[in-house]
Amino acid sequence: MVNHIKKSNKVVVIGASAGGIYALTEVVSHLPYNLPAAVILVQHLTRNHKTQLHEYLARRCLLPVRLAEDRLPIEAGVVYVSIPGHHLCLKDDCLLLKRGKPVNYVWPSLDVLFTSAAKEYGSKVIGVILTGTGRDGTRGAQKIKERGGVTIAQDEKSSYFFGMPKSAIEAGAIDYVLPLDEIAGKIVDLARRDIRKRKRKAKEKIKR
Repeated sequence: MVNHIKKSNKVVVIGASAGGIYALTEVVSHLPYNLPAAVILVQHLTRNHKTQLHEYLARRCLLPVRLAEDRLPIEAGVVYVSIPGHHLCLKDDCLLLKRGKPVNYVWPSLDVLFTSAAKEYGSKVIGVILTGTGRDGTRGAQKIKERGGVTIAQDEKSSYFFGMPKSAIEAGAIDYVLPLDEIAGKIVDLARRDIRKRKRKAKEKIKR
């Protein structure tokens, strides 16, 4: 049964660069099978690199993992992995792959994914910046916050390279700065927060 994304579901967008494969694995492998959110990953890789990241993650995750495809419908409870040489965007509850020019000297770019997610899902977005060099992700994290979403950055101590998280933190674009081993737990808490609120409201109505 296909569990298509709904506007009530959270969308988690995660980006990483240098040192990112370990960091992505650590986060995604600790997400529960019943996570009420879609998870979309961007990892900086060279344009002609043939990625096997989705296969690597699939062996370590409770959630199903899929390689991104153009016009692929987004489903809650599924992890989607970017492909080299293409920007990854979200529109009309689908993934879009765009070649275009590099953004921040890379593609796929965190800024492109984060910005499109903010535009499409607004306050339902959880944006996560993991280890990496440069500034990619800063502008996208700002867009997520402007639309009412929540942002997380990996802390310096647990990062192989602190450039990307540091840039976003210094720009005031980050809500939570966390060690790598606490990020999955925070994602789960944020993803389930609206569900808990709806249950509390339902109980209050019954009591009345």
